[in-house]
Amino acid sequence: MSTPAQAGSCSTSALPPTAPDLLVDARRTFFHGPRLRKVTARADSPATGTLQQFLDAEYSTDFTSSVSGPHATLDTADITVARLRQLCRLSAPLAPEAVLAHDFANPAVAAVLTDMWPVTVSCYGKPHAEAVLRNRLTGPHLDTADIPFLLDRAESAGLRPLTADEAVSLPAHDQRGARHALWRYLHSLPGGHTHLPDPGQAADPYERLLANPPATLPDHPAQHGTVVAQTMLQGDLDTPGQGLSGGMSVLLGGLGDQLATNEYIGHVLTVVTAGHDSLEREMNLLRPRTPAHTVLRLPVDAPASPPHEGWTPYRAALNWWARRLFAALPRKVDVIHLRFGDEASLALADAAEHAGTRTVFTATPDPHRTLTHTYTDTCSTASDEEHLLRDDLHRIFCADRLVDRSDEVIGIAGPSGAEHLLRHFPVLEDRYGPDGPPAPPEGIAPYTPDPAESTLRKQMLDALYADGSRTDALSPQDRELPLLLSVGRLHPVKQQDMLVHTWLVTEMWRSTTLVIVGGSHNAPARQEHETRRRIHELLRGHNAAASRLAIVPAMPNMSIRRLERALADPASGPATWYVCPSAKEEFGIAILEAMEAGLPVTGPQRGGVAHYVHDGVNGLLLDTSSPSGLARGLHRLRSLPESTRHRMAMAAQHTATTRYALQDMTDFLCTTYSTLAQRPRTNAVSRGARVDPA
Repeated sequence: MSTPAQAGSCSTSALPPTAPDLLVDARRTFFHGPRLRKVTARADSPATGTLQQFLDAEYSTDFTSSVSGPHATLDTADITVARLRQLCRLSAPLAPEAVLAHDFANPAVAAVLTDMWPVTVSCYGKPHAEAVLRNRLTGPHLDTADIPFLLDRAESAGLRPLTADEAVSLPAHDQRGARHALWRYLHSLPGGHTHLPDPGQAADPYERLLANPPATLPDHPAQHGTVVAQTMLQGDLDTPGQGLSGGMSVLLGGLGDQLATNEYIGHVLTVVTAGHDSLEREMNLLRPRTPAHTVLRLPVDAPASPPHEGWTPYRAALNWWARRLFAALPRKVDVIHLRFGDEASLALADAAEHAGTRTVFTATPDPHRTLTHTYTDTCSTASDEEHLLRDDLHRIFCADRLVDRSDEVIGIAGPSGAEHLLRHFPVLEDRYGPDGPPAPPEGIAPYTPDPAESTLRKQMLDALYADGSRTDALSPQDRELPLLLSVGRLHPVKQQDMLVHTWLVTEMWRSTTLVIVGGSHNAPARQEHETRRRIHELLRGHNAAASRLAIVPAMPNMSIRRLERALADPASGPATWYVCPSAKEEFGIAILEAMEAGLPVTGPQRGGVAHYVHDGVNGLLLDTSSPSGLARGLHRLRSLPESTRHRMAMAAQHTATTRYALQDMTDFLCTTYSTLAQRPRTNAVSRGARVDPA
């Protein structure tokens, strides 16, 4: 079986910080060294083949020898994208004619040109850019496929190359993307609304909202203080463990609630996205969560939130919705906090700059730290792996643009956090010095027991052990067996299928039960469906083992934490270990919550878990890069005496309760947000500032 840890890469392990890393060398040379020097593999570096060609194209100006010849694999589009990214990083925008001469039907090209366009307009002037757009839109060779890109570039920069009458005569009505771009453009024109369709005739809720977006949003209680927006653009805030919703849903839900109680914070907006399925259930775009914490939903013309790598087609529309809805709020957003290096965050950064809102960006060195190790010449150079490499290089570019454009960059807490961040983002050392950017302490929200807590815990355990023939429950007769618990969204990076595989081949199923909590039974996302399919394939012919495995649908966070407390109670729950088999966890909210509940935990060596789980002291660290590594970890876990398991559980609980309170993170961020909101604005043009389309 090919596990998620094995598929599409040679290894999931990062290089040690001192090991040769071609990406680090290329970026340091580009940002700090002579840019005419070719990026080359050192004698002690692993040969990299295709990776070296991509890095040469993107980070040096002397790359001819490595991107041509019999062994070259880069095509013209790859080279074009690489050179455009280089121009963006150098703050060297192309003229409008040059921008629009490119093949922006290529999504990767269009993504870079979108980021370059506002500075192009600022440098060359609105009249010139408007004239160039008009020539393209009225020319005899206009391709209908080009209309969305051209109209979106006009609308985003406040340009009016066509009148409303001219715009509606474009052949854009039969293609959904072009039609929507036309409507967005018409909204910006005097009298343009008269050409918009009747919302009652719209094909679906998204088009109904686009034809008639709200001009104002409901007022919230008037309070003094900083208005903060925090973004969670993948998944749903209220359904952790389903689809793309994971620990970030839990973190931002609790963090937003707690921020809203601080005397210096006037209001908190958690910005999420709403796809077709969500809009069908609810059309309201502003949903109160607490009196001072509101959820703002940005419509997306897709069934659900796209994954990080899938945002390119939706960036222009997401930016338009954010600008529109921010302007409709009763109070201006002072600070927005962006957390992922993708095009969705770039769209929100565009909207923030348009509104004069300060931006905070949490930078993480992913996929930077595994790139060289993953794409060495010992791997296949099949087109699917080249596709993954292109995606990773694009994510690195997006993160660079967000670092460049943010008013404040913060890192991830931990002993090696600043070291890894400065290693992979050389510009941050120039900006913050050798200690790197500040990093807030991480934490989890306090657990509030229900008045009927003991009854609810008993009901949860009874439901868990109701019937071993069900896929979401265990047999009552197995209640005394030790239990392995794993909580998280069903996704390849979480590697639940590898956990099941290892549990089976090591025959741990004979002496333990396994409970996996996550995913949706009713409407599983593609990754959930694939993970379930793999698990069902593994269980084929293993009926006895299947009765000792329960895959329980995701449940509200407080229910998860109640279940963990029930399992941690020696008077009612079995001897339980919490097992996280993920390839890596940046922080691991679910692990920390299990520790706080009193469970002994295991987590991956890679990522941030090692910052608070000390192997053999308050938990175990696992090699999750392969089934054999995970098998060794599970065997070690199973061989520990009960007294050691209990000691680790107590130590884990002490760590969580004394060092990782959410209040510490809240206090840090309140200070950061309030200080930033009051700081005089500096000239941001050198950081790729957006032109105000007003």
